[in-house]
Amino acid sequence: MPVYIVRLGSERQQDEGLRIGTVRRPPRGVPKSEFATQNWYDVWYPNLAPSAETVKLAQQAKTDRDWAAFIKQYRAEMATPENSRTLDLLAALSHHSSFSVGCYCAEEAHCHRSVLRLLLAERGADVR
Repeated sequence: MPVYIVRLGSERQQDEGLRIGTVRRPPRGVPKSEFATQNWYDVWYPNLAPSAETVKLAQQAKTDRDWAAFIKQYRAEMATPENSRTLDLLAALSHHSSFSVGCYCAEEAHCHRSVLRLLLAERGADVR
């Protein structure tokens, strides 16, 4: 019963479970009543999204060094007690229930969800 790391808006995988949107803003132009039916997310949880300042770092990253600076800052944000406890909870839940977390970015390698994948795995989550 793993946690899946997904692109929001993509087709749902079989047995993916509850989809959690870890983004700062809801999808533009989509009525709230259609977030789940259009495969965006079932629950919005912006606490695990990077801050606006950190998102800018990611968007402006042109080199590996720039990307490393984004990762460092995002990891620091996720190390706060509240976020750290949330990650611990999700890691524990991944052994008892299937669910997914995601973002809109087309390329996981240059998205905060790649870091979320690592953070959850570091806490012992069953990540797919």
